[in-house]
Amino acid sequence: MKISRTVIAAALVSAVWGGACAAHDATVMPAVAADAALAAASTAPAFDLDADAARVLKTFDVPGMAVAIVKDGKVVVAKGYGVRKLGEATPVDGQTLFEIASNSKAFTAATLAMLVDEGKLAWDDPVTKHLPGFQMYDSYVTGQMTVRDLLTHRSGLGLGAGDLLWWPSTQFSTDEIIERLRYVKPATSFRSAYAYDNLLYIVAGKIIAEKTGKPWDAAVQERILDPLGMRGTKTSVAEMLATADHSAPHSKINDRIAVVKPMPVPNAVGAVGIDTSAEDIARWMTLLLNGGKTAEGKQLISAKQIGEMWSEQTPIRIRDPKPALMATKPNFLAYGLGFQLRDYKGRKLAMHGGALQGFYSTVLMVPEEKLGIAILTNAENSPAMAALYYRVLDQYLKVPATDWIKLYAEQEAAAHKEELERQGKEVQARAAKSTPSLPLAAYDGEYEDAWYGKVSIRAEGGKHLLRFERTPDLEGVLEHFQHDSFIVHWKERNFNADAYVSFALNPDGSIERMKMAPVSTETDFSYDFRDLSFTPVKKK
Repeated sequence: MKISRTVIAAALVSAVWGGACAAHDATVMPAVAADAALAAASTAPAFDLDADAARVLKTFDVPGMAVAIVKDGKVVVAKGYGVRKLGEATPVDGQTLFEIASNSKAFTAATLAMLVDEGKLAWDDPVTKHLPGFQMYDSYVTGQMTVRDLLTHRSGLGLGAGDLLWWPSTQFSTDEIIERLRYVKPATSFRSAYAYDNLLYIVAGKIIAEKTGKPWDAAVQERILDPLGMRGTKTSVAEMLATADHSAPHSKINDRIAVVKPMPVPNAVGAVGIDTSAEDIARWMTLLLNGGKTAEGKQLISAKQIGEMWSEQTPIRIRDPKPALMATKPNFLAYGLGFQLRDYKGRKLAMHGGALQGFYSTVLMVPEEKLGIAILTNAENSPAMAALYYRVLDQYLKVPATDWIKLYAEQEAAAHKEELERQGKEVQARAAKSTPSLPLAAYDGEYEDAWYGKVSIRAEGGKHLLRFERTPDLEGVLEHFQHDSFIVHWKERNFNADAYVSFALNPDGSIERMKMAPVSTETDFSYDFRDLSFTPVKKK
């Protein structure tokens, strides 16, 4: 099973299940769920990090993870569990590298904060002051968009809008991605709603390059990684793969965990890009919890700017989690600058999730407790991380233990079963005897979307293949579903992103438009098929 990254990025809200995946809005906890939650609390085993980590790996089918805990300026834990690669015995250790994906956003925010400290830019500068060619779909938004807006997910773009420009690995350059942003239509008005995006962090990375005179990776290396002694940390997948001690990515294929190929995304730096270890991420958390000062006393980022990064910028709607997890529901929820902000047991949390193909991570800090927790995994399972970090939080906040591992495992299984049943009902409800309006060959040809560009449908070997021109791995076989709708089955089965492909016809029977939508609600939101609108490319 693959849990959608929507859960992590759009809402590590109420611990995974309280965000986009929450389907239960009851104000009173049902008796059965309440009893289950109470039972999990009353029978919870005593906290034992090693035992809990081993149990998480087994319960959630995660091959390996690294855990870092810092408290009061000291590294309490920086170690590994499980294996780097399924089928091999080499263990994860404190120096094993993992992709941390969107946890890189905090490094982008911190680098910008340094530039603010130096007077080289201000949070509320217009983006066009630093990138004159920057342009959004709406000219008003273009002029009003500030550096702060780039980091706060309130631009009006929809969830994951435009991510197919870089996810999965594409042939677009960073500059091309930024240029094509002007063709991505907004979903809401400017600054009216929270919706997680990646493209504007890519723009933020470009501003860093412009203001420092160095690429994003070199600027982060010079300003953060080197001063902190994060010597093992890399800023590209290629560099990570060249090291001996790195973890392999794993995904579920037909509900079975498997090693998959890495997904390099060098064109998306600013939004992603950091590959790090438990030992190095501990240094990063220590810096932030120490008001931007290194262990040697050097002030890398002012305490004022750390406070700004951890200040509420964009409110996020709070939804009820599943009843058994109601204790995780926050009283406030917002996004800061590179961090999500919420509360738990009366303490403010600054946290974020990260996800790329085969890797999920969480970095969580409790500023008033000077407590930091990071969990890096080589699998795609957010409940596994939530179950463990709540166990750690409860221990350090001195609250009664709850068997979060049991509760999250039960919720994961129930959610997956529910999704499979939903898909089954869709299949049963389709007009199975319907046929396409046109001969299959009539659907072949090139199609073009305003922001992505071209895709093609071609007949090969008795099958009709859909290919995304600038995304080599997005190629799949079309299978008729009903009427003028098909399902594309991608050759890379670990994507878990099969999609409906539907055609609308003109009155004369020619194809007017092609639209797409994910088949599964578990599909990662960066497979942004819903925002595509393809029209046939006229033959010359």
